[in-house]
Amino acid sequence: MTSFDSPLSRRAFGGTAAGAVAALGLPAAGAAADSGGAPPAERPFCAARTPGRGARRPNVLFILGDDLGWADLSCYGAPEIRTPHLDRLARRGVRFTDAYSGSATCSPTRFSLYTGRYPGRTEGGLAEPIADRSVGLDPAHPTLASLLRDAGYRTALIGKWHCGHLPDHSPTRSGWEEFFGNFGGALEYYSKLGSGGEYDLYEGDAEYRDLRYYTRVLTERAVGYVSRDHGRTPWLLNLNFTTPHWPWIADGDEETSARIVRRIRAGDRRALWHQDGGSLATYRQMVEDLDRSVGAVLAALRRSGQEDDTLVVFASDNGGERFSYTWPLSGGKGSLLDGGIRVPTILRWPARIEGGQVSRVPVYSPDWTATLLEVGGARPHPAYPLDGVSLAGHLLHGAEAPARDLFWRVRGERALRRGEWKYYRGRDGRERLHRLSEDIREQADRSAVHPGLLTELRAAWERIDQGLLPYPG
Repeated sequence: MTSFDSPLSRRAFGGTAAGAVAALGLPAAGAAADSGGAPPAERPFCAARTPGRGARRPNVLFILGDDLGWADLSCYGAPEIRTPHLDRLARRGVRFTDAYSGSATCSPTRFSLYTGRYPGRTEGGLAEPIADRSVGLDPAHPTLASLLRDAGYRTALIGKWHCGHLPDHSPTRSGWEEFFGNFGGALEYYSKLGSGGEYDLYEGDAEYRDLRYYTRVLTERAVGYVSRDHGRTPWLLNLNFTTPHWPWIADGDEETSARIVRRIRAGDRRALWHQDGGSLATYRQMVEDLDRSVGAVLAALRRSGQEDDTLVVFASDNGGERFSYTWPLSGGKGSLLDGGIRVPTILRWPARIEGGQVSRVPVYSPDWTATLLEVGGARPHPAYPLDGVSLAGHLLHGAEAPARDLFWRVRGERALRRGEWKYYRGRDGRERLHRLSEDIREQADRSAVHPGLLTELRAAWERIDQGLLPYPG
């Protein structure tokens, strides 16, 4: 059975994925971390509900963590971190074991999610990540938000943008009717200062002063948005937390905040990297705070009466950083080994998709763009064809999962996944071939055993690469 064989039968799942999970010492999907009870039996994948009379297009709540590692949630095997709210979301939806980000760092993945295309299709997507204030997402390029807006959705982005800076680039220029958040890649959680000492919290295109802990501020804004009376008009909310991205500051740790602020104001442009600080304990506090924040937003959604008709996706923008728990993957943020691009991903849509499911189908960020456009009744722009493929038929109607290649490119590295096989060339120039179903750690190079497959996957990578913009300089 390949990674694309679906739907999974109860017997097939028990003999494949469940056995692998047990061998790795990970909790079974849907484990009740918040209740201590036995995990519920997993349903066959793609047990979609038939839409009722008067079924409406869903609201879309897409939540991104920042630098959250693949196994940083307890439902993915974290041994110390407890994430009961996200575990509950997984039990009531679909947990993806083989989901990937569109790239290995922040802004290229956001480009791939917002456009549904490879980051290398656009100049701004070549930055890994954006640091130059002159580049960004071209306001003329269609986005998930602009296409859904034109199809009748209300649109908002709360949190980290990281696809360009004012005056030329902003969510409000790219399809989001409302924006509240930060433009840059990182900020100090209390002062809202970026690496250059600039203040970076905005409402629309105007500065907004709030010196409280940033995760708390974003959570309050998101709760307010989902609690509104939107009537029968569907909405898209991109909720982009900066948690648990460095600097390593837990809620209430104003002493560490003040120390970093002093360094920023003294001209230390690397102060936010916080390479002399942080700990596993602080990281745990930050991830668990993220979990509570997501729980607060989901509780507000439930109180508003919109839960059943809201499609929720939770993911991370790339693999884990210094304190992340990514076992058994190799590599981390910035690398195209799976530890840098495989991310926790959960989907829930109570009106249409049964809960308690696990999917082993390889998917990644551009696929969610295509999927959300389809379920939202929006069409891609013909001049900007998508590189992602819609999973709607698979998730809602039991169609075969799309069999295609997943492609990644960063400076000095290349990767392509086809089914259970992954082609990888690292910064040392050496090509490798890994069979992920047997070697999730990417330690056994099978290229000498399957030279023909290596050649085939290399050629597939190069065909895609030929259609992308070259890196500058």
